[in-house]
Amino acid sequence: MTDLTEATDQTDVAEAADAPQGAAVPAPEPTFADFPVHPDIVAALAEHGIVTPFPIQAMTLPVALGGHDIIGQAKTGTGKTLGFGVPLLQRVVSPADEGFDALPAPGKPQALVVAPTRELAVQVSGDLERAGAKRGIRVLTVYGGRAYEPQIEALKNGVEVVVGTPGRLIDLAKQKYLDLSRARTVVLDEADEMLDLGFLPDVETLMAQTSPQRQTMLFSATMPGAIVALARRYMSQPTHIRAMGDDQENAHTVKAVTQHVYRAHALDKVEMLARILQADGRGLALVFTRTKRTAAKVAEELTERGYAAAAIHGDLGQGAREQALRAFRNGKVDVLVATDVAARGIDVDNVTHVVNYQCPEDEKTYVHRIGRTARAGNTGTAVTFVDWDDMPRWGLINRQLDLGIPEPVETYSSSEHLYTDLSIPADAKGRLRRSEQTRAGLDAEELEDLGETGKGAGRRGPSARGGRGERTERSEPSERPQRAPRERSRRRTTRVDGAVLAEGGEAGEVTAQSAPRTDGVDAEGGSGDAPKRRRRRGGRGRSGKGAGEAAAPAEG
Repeated sequence: MTDLTEATDQTDVAEAADAPQGAAVPAPEPTFADFPVHPDIVAALAEHGIVTPFPIQAMTLPVALGGHDIIGQAKTGTGKTLGFGVPLLQRVVSPADEGFDALPAPGKPQALVVAPTRELAVQVSGDLERAGAKRGIRVLTVYGGRAYEPQIEALKNGVEVVVGTPGRLIDLAKQKYLDLSRARTVVLDEADEMLDLGFLPDVETLMAQTSPQRQTMLFSATMPGAIVALARRYMSQPTHIRAMGDDQENAHTVKAVTQHVYRAHALDKVEMLARILQADGRGLALVFTRTKRTAAKVAEELTERGYAAAAIHGDLGQGAREQALRAFRNGKVDVLVATDVAARGIDVDNVTHVVNYQCPEDEKTYVHRIGRTARAGNTGTAVTFVDWDDMPRWGLINRQLDLGIPEPVETYSSSEHLYTDLSIPADAKGRLRRSEQTRAGLDAEELEDLGETGKGAGRRGPSARGGRGERTERSEPSERPQRAPRERSRRRTTRVDGAVLAEGGEAGEVTAQSAPRTDGVDAEGGSGDAPKRRRRRGGRGRSGKGAGEAAAPAEG
């Protein structure tokens, strides 16, 4: 196995940070048709308006199409998906090709793409499906939270490309449904994130099941020691391609994104956010939080203020997460509140604003968050709220990225500089005007039944619906069996002329019980015009004669 450092020294491709969009190393303004790419792939990309490759694509295509292993260092949003996707599809033999039936195992996966999160897997799979549509290449997305049966059925029917997360891929491989022995191309996307999430041992398990004669492409924003060791073990003389120099990565992001950092009070953040979302020229907006509870709460409060908002976080079922993403992509919802892990792989056009509602944990998270805007050569705005308790954390982020904002300005929802910095109308308030509430909302997007499994399966409470006020299942009145009415029996005891009359409440019987009389007169012989006794109510400590005393004798 060739040492990674030696391979990097032999073939190290670097791009100038100031290269304009569309510039390429081989030739000025190349198109995908200028590379040895299948015409059907070129035509499929052209149908979606993709004609000219981005710099990372232009640098990757000549090397990857030659079958060489690649280590690519590129931030999200630089177009690396097609950088490995086009060569991957080029090597695949589709069912429409003449040599498909001659394959050793037709229908077995010929390519594998491993992604750290479900959302990233869905995004990569969608790009590959669009690029390979005219060739009839079958792409299967495999990840947890969905039912096993549709994925197993697709594998039995045959697929050419499998895109998935490590956990579900290993489950299907252990059950003998997924055979990776014929995979000739393997891509590890965002390998550093897989390392952070603890997926590296699973990745090594998957790599060991693939063909030894494979082509391996690894993409990672950073190169920690564990990623270097993985490359040395599973790659053969890889070519190291960098989309930008290490010293200029953050500068490139700063050029594309206008950044504002404010020291904000926790109780005023929602008011500030509600005004920022009314900025002139705002398209779609992403709001990032550190915790799932905060994401659900912020989405709910924004919905109450008239915004079409939805939440996406780990406590939601996969169906609810995909529903929120579809609504965001389709424009039915224009504000998506997300946690860091759940938002990885969100590649949506026209995201103009990113708001860090809570200060990121570190500089890598910060760059990843603001990288959701200013994608594909566009520009964007990033706003970060820093609480007083987050000042030490922000100080580290500022030093690492050399942002030049060591002391954020103390800002409130009524501060004038907030309005001027972000082009917020002077008459903007904390609620969206009814005339501007034009989005259909999350309810307009259908919730797909995925046959979900695992924690949070099918969960769709107020947090899942972006804070909608609908009653959930928990608040619905439960149906209990009708209890039979209880028969109550009252018994009143009355003494009349020494006789005890016991009235049964149920049968209405009246029983005369003889009682000794002190005057020697029988009950039958007593006078019937005796005065009625006054009924006394009360409890302990009442005065008067006891209940057991005889009534006064009748007059003679």
